Amino acid sequence: MQKIYIRPIALAESPQSEEGEAIRLGGGLVYASRFALIVREGGRVVSRQRCGAADVPDAINALPDALCADAAAQWDDLRRAHPALVCGSRHLRLDQPQVMGILNVTPDSFSDGGQFLDNPDAALDHAHAMLAAGAAIIDIGGESTRPGAAAVWEGDEVKRVVPVIERLASSGAALSIDSRRSTVIEAALAAGAHIVNDVSAMRHDARTVEIVARSGAPLVLMHAPGAQGDLHADGDYADVALDVFDDLRERRDAALAAGIARERILLDPGIGFGKSLAENLTLINALPLFHALGQPILFGASRKRMIGALSNEIPAHQRMPGSVMLALKAMDAGCQIVRVHDVVETVQAFHVWRGLRDAALTDFSQLA
Repeated sequence: MQKIYIRPIALAESPQSEEGEAIRLGGGLVYASRFALIVREGGRVVSRQRCGAADVPDAINALPDALCADAAAQWDDLRRAHPALVCGSRHLRLDQPQVMGILNVTPDSFSDGGQFLDNPDAALDHAHAMLAAGAAIIDIGGESTRPGAAAVWEGDEVKRVVPVIERLASSGAALSIDSRRSTVIEAALAAGAHIVNDVSAMRHDARTVEIVARSGAPLVLMHAPGAQGDLHADGDYADVALDVFDDLRERRDAALAAGIARERILLDPGIGFGKSLAENLTLINALPLFHALGQPILFGASRKRMIGALSNEIPAHQRMPGSVMLALKAMDAGCQIVRVHDVVETVQAFHVWRGLRDAALTDFSQLA
């Protein structure tokens, strides 16, 4: 069976720089002018056609009937503008990148494990500092998902995250629960969390989909090749970007079939989960491709080992510059949410990035 993929391969700083022959990716501030129409069969690429934005509709119409409808849907999805995320009384617009701050209430997370465990006051102070610095969302997790981390009993996970969520919820902040267990997710939503960030994309716990569908909460589906105990297992790819695309499409469709509204589904390609350094780099370079799934993209590579691998194994707490670089790369690719430890630095980088984008959009000398 053949499959089609439309991958943006040339980005533009503004539509006028391409004399209108560029599309706006995901309703954001990033534009694409050239595309590759990739066909593969049995995991192997069998054709790759490159064309400009104006020529894509004709190229789609020339495809075999079995591919034409999917290609047309992807072309529409690349240009899909996403509504704001509803988080209680807050509405987070997705027409520009939003920063999600990480709050790990764990003893063993790779970067900040133990710093906020059993110390809710310190956790709250850190969360408020991230909000004051410009974080739009606080992502709260009670289980480390680093490679080799020990499993956590769900009762302990609930005890770690719920008190923090309850106290933060009264502040009106947009809150996300980072968990793959339905019991934890249910308790977190009852305590005031607004978003479910499931690193297993609902494959770890079959009850999660029912809870999320009933709650109406936005749902992040992250790619991880290991479905059960070890999220990092079974990472075997013919083409990592296209394989992750296929897997996220399948999980998106499973969520839709379960009654979760399309506007509430976000996708995360899962940087660092069951992927080698080379595969992570390939996936990051291919980020614009994922707009063809028609959902907002969440990107998380903050302080991850790939930065250390490229920087003489520098320890996690010294990986801020590399983390900001990757966050900017995600912004350049049109990702709607970047999940980070270093909120102050990332927000400052975003403001400069946004200034450059605004200047390009208002520079009409490019039309001369």
